[in-house]
Amino acid sequence: MIAMIFAAGLGTRLYPLTKNKPKALAPFANTTLLEYNLRYLSQFGIDKFIINTHHFADKIEEYLYDNEYFNLDITVSFEKELLDTGGGLAKVRELLDEEQILLYNVDVISNIDINRMNKNHLKHNYDISLSTRSRETSRYLLFNEKNKMIGWKNEKTGEIITCDKTKDYQKLAFSGIHIINTKLLPKLGKIEKKSIIDFYLNVCKEDFIASYPHDNDYWFDCGNLEKLEKAEKFINSINI
Repeated sequence: MIAMIFAAGLGTRLYPLTKNKPKALAPFANTTLLEYNLRYLSQFGIDKFIINTHHFADKIEEYLYDNEYFNLDITVSFEKELLDTGGGLAKVRELLDEEQILLYNVDVISNIDINRMNKNHLKHNYDISLSTRSRETSRYLLFNEKNKMIGWKNEKTGEIITCDKTKDYQKLAFSGIHIINTKLLPKLGKIEKKSIIDFYLNVCKEDFIASYPHDNDYWFDCGNLEKLEKAEKFINSINI
């Protein structure tokens, strides 16, 4: 399996750490968020990666070069203008010859078992698998009794977008880790700024997008300084 790490974000919520570096190179547990996740994912046999870049892109290139790309097959996809997750994936789809691609946010820290998630994905012949947790958030993904994604809800505004009229659904929080069958990628359309969640909402009626719950794993979103510090303290405590 190939993995794409989304690392093009501006990292404004991590300022001042990101004053002169991208979010991907924010210090974390004696390394960086990017290196931590490259090493973590490579434990599952993944040795081919795509990393999208934008903000301080040259520093990520230099970092990878200086570390000999961590002995991994890494392709960098530079975005002159931010394309968001859906546009970023659309930009690299011609590079993909594998049946599945793992997508992973660079600011996510977890011990999720990628191999187990992929086995579940293949066993049920899902088109897309989304890692989910039962946690509080402002935006939820909605799944029906068959574990099929049917929509999205914004808790703050009450907005609901659905591809199914059922009112019997489960609300789950997305973890920023997903597996997609690459045969679906032409449906992304042209290369332009777009959210991958919008793409999922467009195809969820005809394609099976499933939840992969992983509440028994630890998981951190390191999108701001407080959350980054909390994740780092936890990781350092279990590595003593």
